[in-house]
Amino acid sequence: MSKRAVLEVIALDVEDAVAAQAGGADRLELVTDMAADGLTPPAATVAAVRAAVGLPLRVMLRLADGFAAGDPDRLARTAHQVRDAGAEEFVLGFLDADGRVDLDAVERVVGALDGCRWTFHRAIDRAADRDALRKQLDGLPGLDTYLTAGAPGGVADGLPTLLAEARRGREGEPGYQQELLVGGGLRLEQVPTLLAAGIRAFHIGGAARPDGWTGPVSAEAVAQWRRVVDGVVDGVVDGVVDGVVDGD
Repeated sequence: MSKRAVLEVIALDVEDAVAAQAGGADRLELVTDMAADGLTPPAATVAAVRAAVGLPLRVMLRLADGFAAGDPDRLARTAHQVRDAGAEEFVLGFLDADGRVDLDAVERVVGALDGCRWTFHRAIDRAADRDALRKQLDGLPGLDTYLTAGAPGGVADGLPTLLAEARRGREGEPGYQQELLVGGGLRLEQVPTLLAAGIRAFHIGGAARPDGWTGPVSAEAVAQWRRVVDGVVDGVVDGVVDGVVDGD
C-alpha cells in the first residue's frame, strides 16, 4: 500500500498553525513576509508555533527577496538562532546570477544545520539546469525534499517536468531520490494526476486562505485539500471544488 500523501501548509503565525493542524495538515512551512515570497520568521514566532502545535515545522532560511544567498555567515547565524528556538527542519535554496546553484552558500548553511532535514525550495524552478542542480546537491546532509512546480509559471506549465522527475525518481536515478513536494499554482483538480504518477507530497499557501494573504489559514480549506490529497476526489470530479488554486 502506498504511503499517505503529505500536505504541507504555509503558516505565518500561531493562528495559521493551529488552523492548519485542525484541517489535517501534516507539516508546516513557517515564513514571514509573503510580499517577498517568504522570509525567515523571528525566533519568537518559531518558539510560539512550536509550543502551540505538534506538527513538524520547516522554517524558511531566506533573508531577502530573490534567490541570491546574500551573506552566508548571517544565514548560518540565523539558522542557529531558529534552531535554538525549536526549529528542527528547514527550507532553503540559493542561485547565483547565472541561475546555477550557489553551492558554497548552500553548503555553508547546511553545515549550520548539523544534519537537520531540509527542503530545497522553488529556486529549482528558476535554475538554468534543473538536472545539474540536482546532481550537484545530491548527497548533501539532510536534503530530503524539493519544493517545485516544475516551471516558473506554476504547475500547469510544469506538469510534464514533474511527471518526468517522478519517473526518474522511481527508476532510482541519482539526484532524483528526494521527495517531490509539489506547490506553486497547484490546483485541486491536478492532484489526482500527480497522485497517479506516484507523487505523495503537496504544498499550499494562498489556497488555504479564502481571504488571501491578508487573512488567516482556514481549517475548512485545509480539510478540503486533505480530502483530495487522500484520494477522495468526488468534489473535484463534479466541480464542487473546481477552480480552487494555490496562490503560492
